[in-house]
Amino acid sequence: MAGPPAADSLAGSASVRRRAIAPRQGWEQKVESLGLLFHTAPDQPYWNENAYYEFSASEVDVLERASNQLHAMCLEAVQHVIDKDRFAELHIPPTAIPWIKRTWEEEPPSLYGRFDLAYGGQAEPKLLEYNADTPTSLLEAAVIQWHWLQDCFPQADQFNSIWEGLVELWTELKTERHLKGTAVHFGHVRTIEDLMTVTALRDSAEQAGIATLGIHMDEIGWDEQNRWFLDNDDIRIRTLFKLYPWEWMLEEKFGGNVLESLEHTQWIEPVWKMVLANKGILAILWEMFPTSPYLVPAHIGSPASMSHYVKKPLCGREGEEVSIIRNGAVEFSAATTEGESQPFVFQELCNIPDFEGNRPVIGSWIIDGVSRGIGVRESDGPVTDDLARFVPHLFR
Repeated sequence: MAGPPAADSLAGSASVRRRAIAPRQGWEQKVESLGLLFHTAPDQPYWNENAYYEFSASEVDVLERASNQLHAMCLEAVQHVIDKDRFAELHIPPTAIPWIKRTWEEEPPSLYGRFDLAYGGQAEPKLLEYNADTPTSLLEAAVIQWHWLQDCFPQADQFNSIWEGLVELWTELKTERHLKGTAVHFGHVRTIEDLMTVTALRDSAEQAGIATLGIHMDEIGWDEQNRWFLDNDDIRIRTLFKLYPWEWMLEEKFGGNVLESLEHTQWIEPVWKMVLANKGILAILWEMFPTSPYLVPAHIGSPASMSHYVKKPLCGREGEEVSIIRNGAVEFSAATTEGESQPFVFQELCNIPDFEGNRPVIGSWIIDGVSRGIGVRESDGPVTDDLARFVPHLFR
């Protein structure tokens, strides 16, 4: 069991609190037994239960309301991109456009997404970006922090019905026959992080009574005669959840086959998610909803009149190629020379709370279009990257 909390660390007078706490005895074995195989980086824990974030019930309400409204606005933005033919601004390949339009109209299964929000408890949450195609840290948010809560603070609550939302959605997809085939394949690259996310999703599908099969993305085969995809046991792939970005898939040598097979192979997430996963959507959202309390100014191609801003590639991940500029001077940069050839979005710099050097970003999970919970990742620096720590939360 955890010990009593130490003194609070506060970001100014914000009401969200970061509390130091002693970790559970044998916490490593506890999280490993739940599937968290990667919990410690070489010099620090990735899963960090030396602290937790405490919210009030009203702050949870704020996050839930903001997330639901942001998702609704994002759907309007997708429709706007389609209606106004703004795909070129987002550098979406022309070959994908007809299929984006088609899947948008047909509404094939879409599971989840994760908003990254800056929030300290005083002002409204601000949208940093929407991980709408391949969000990770799902196991940590849905399962690991929930068991931590039961061990440490069973009388407290947690904004977390992520697992229930997934099982409910899979159950609906199974009973209403929205899935092609009798089993769902789950594809990912050969990293522990992706394996953990895919395993959690497979478990939630199996709890709903759906048979699942795992496959690495580089093992997917193509049957040239029948024009369909196969797994490494020569089983035809009818429905595939892929933890692999659409823009990567379309650049692969089989990218043309992916589009050709869309009538016969169901891909989750659907290809229209390319629009939402593109950071250019931040600029389109700002253009459409400039009075929203959840948005900050953003522009594609140039910073316009902004003095303090973040420069992000349209399709970057985990802080890749991100730069922070204040008054024309580069304060931080993860950019490389080759990255400078990419198109960028420029977003006004958000105020991320600073708890004695720990800078949290709220990951707000959307399951089946509805806000179902949050996870908190914190970094030492100004950009949340692949070294960010996951810290549990509760509310009272």
